[in-house]
Amino acid sequence: MTTAALPLSALVELCRSLRHYLGAGLSLVDVFRQQAKRGPASVRGVAESIVSDLEQGHDLEYALKKHKAGFPPLFLALASVGEESGNLPEVFAELEKYFHLQQQLRRQFWAQITWPLIQFVLGTFVLAGMLFVLGLFGSSFDPLGLGLTGKSGAVWLLVLIWGSVGLLFGLYLVVTRALRRKAQVDAWLLRLPAIGPCLQALALHRFCVALRLTTETGMPIAQAMRLSLRATGNETFVAKTDVVIESLKAGNELTASLARSHLLPEDFVNILANAEEGGRVSEVLQHQAEHYEEESRLRLSILTKVAGYGVWLVIGTLLVVVIFRMWLSYFSMFDQIR
Repeated sequence: MTTAALPLSALVELCRSLRHYLGAGLSLVDVFRQQAKRGPASVRGVAESIVSDLEQGHDLEYALKKHKAGFPPLFLALASVGEESGNLPEVFAELEKYFHLQQQLRRQFWAQITWPLIQFVLGTFVLAGMLFVLGLFGSSFDPLGLGLTGKSGAVWLLVLIWGSVGLLFGLYLVVTRALRRKAQVDAWLLRLPAIGPCLQALALHRFCVALRLTTETGMPIAQAMRLSLRATGNETFVAKTDVVIESLKAGNELTASLARSHLLPEDFVNILANAEEGGRVSEVLQHQAEHYEEESRLRLSILTKVAGYGVWLVIGTLLVVVIFRMWLSYFSMFDQIR
C-alpha cells in the first residue's frame, strides 16, 4: 500500500501531539493509538499501521519505513535518531517548528498570489466579454487584430489564453517529471529576476533549519548534509549533494565543501566559515535561518507585486491595442464618408 504524502497541517499536528504526549510520559504506542482515533484524517490510517508494528515489538524506524512516501526524509531521519538517543520529545518539538514555518510561508505565498491570479482571470473575461458584446450588436470589428470577432471570437480568445496556460503547465510537468530535468529547470528559475532571489531565500532558509536540526542530533555529517540539501525542495541544490559529500569524505571542512557547490552566496559562506572556526555553527545556522525567513517573506512580497504589475501590463497593453484600433477604424470610416 502506497501512502500519500501527508499535508503540512497534518505533519504539524502530528509533531505537536508527539511532542506533548511523549513529554508527558505516554508511550509511543499510546500516542499513535490516540492519533489513529482522534488525529487528522490523513494520519489515522498511517497511525493504525504504526500501532500494529509497535505492538509486535518493532521500533519506530521500522514502522515509519512502511510509509516513507508519506513523510519527508527529514522527519524519518530525525525520528530514528531521536528514538536511538531517547530525545523524541525534543526532536518532535523542533520538527513541529520547522513544519509550522513551512506552512506559514506557503500560506503567505498563496495569500499574496491570489489577487494577481484574480486580476488575470478577470482580465481575460473582460476582453472576452467585450468581443461577446460587440457580437450581440452584430459588429464584425476585430479589436485585437487576431481575427477574433463576435461570440465565437470570445470563446476562441478564452481557449487561446487558457490553452496557452495549460500548455505551459503541461510542458513543465513533462520536462520536470517525464524527462526528469527539474534540476535544470530550477537552475534556470534561480537566474530569473524576482523569481530567482525568492527561490534562493526559501531554499537557504530550509537548508539552515535542516542542517541545524541534523547536526544537533549527532547525525553523521554526510547524512546530515544529504538530508539538508533534500530539505531545500530545490533540485538544483539536491543535484550538488554528491559533490559536497565527496568533499567532506575527502577531509575538507564543511564550509569548503559547501563552497564547491557554487550555489551559496559569498556572504553566507563567509559567515559559516567564521562560525566553523569559532565552533558556533549551530548558533549561526539558527541566526541565518531567521535571516532567510525574513528574506523569504520580503522576496515573496516583491514577487507577488511584480506578478500583479505584470498582469496589469499585459491587460493594459491589450486595452491600448483595442483603443488604438478603434480610433483607426473610426478615422477610416470618417475618410470614407468624406
